[in-house]
Amino acid sequence: MIQAIGKITIYVENQAEAKAFWTEKMGFTVKIEQAMGPGTTWLEVGPSDNAFTTLVLYDKQSMMKQNPSTNVGHPTIMFSTKDIEASHKQLQDRGVEVGELMKFPYGSMFSFNDHEGNKFLLREDK
Repeated sequence: MIQAIGKITIYVENQAEAKAFWTEKMGFTVKIEQAMGPGTTWLEVGPSDNAFTTLVLYDKQSMMKQNPSTNVGHPTIMFSTKDIEASHKQLQDRGVEVGELMKFPYGSMFSFNDHEGNKFLLREDK
């Protein structure tokens, strides 16, 4: 099921300033930077080119428009799996509150809640 912590999303006021901080001051590299839609960029940085775990620097205002219930004051932790459909079913079978399995051009994922209602994401990495 879960093999690793894949991505931690940090909600930022300004992606360009966040990118400059993480790359210029912290020495991270840009792993992915691509348009997600109108006015929205997917930006991932990591400590090296071959690092598995990355930080997603996500624009706060964009997330608040897309999903107003997201707590943009706290990072989102995204776990990784090799088989998203099997993991979705396995968590459902175990009685975990899971969200709808969503498929996007950049990957498939779903949310799940812990026993206190804290939300996490599970994404398929192939």
